[in-house]
Amino acid sequence: MSDVGGTPGGLGTFLLGFGMSCVGGYLLSNQVMVGSTYWNFYGNNTFGITLVPMLIGVGMLFFSGRSVIGWLLTGGGALFILAGVIANLHIYFQPTSLFNTMVMLILLVGGLGLIARALRPHSGSV
Repeated sequence: MSDVGGTPGGLGTFLLGFGMSCVGGYLLSNQVMVGSTYWNFYGNNTFGITLVPMLIGVGMLFFSGRSVIGWLLTGGGALFILAGVIANLHIYFQPTSLFNTMVMLILLVGGLGLIARALRPHSGSV
């Protein structure tokens, strides 16, 4: 029960690190605002044109589910749409105090350090 990662490490160290990382990651991500703008593709109001390859691919798949071109158009169109959505995200870190920022980062990085330490064989306790 005390073997973490197949080594004689500390299960308690791993669990403490995992908890610290989860809390630090939650607090850090809670301070981040994500917004989006309208997606323009080589001009204004052209997002709909990016749907055409995927829709053609879906139509081809309804006609023949084994169509390689249909699968390529559907998958490529979906990836193109996903890339466009991700490319137009704006990510902002909300203003917070230096103390709160340090607590978030220390919990996150300290927890990752404890997880890494637990994967090494050692005979110490937490």
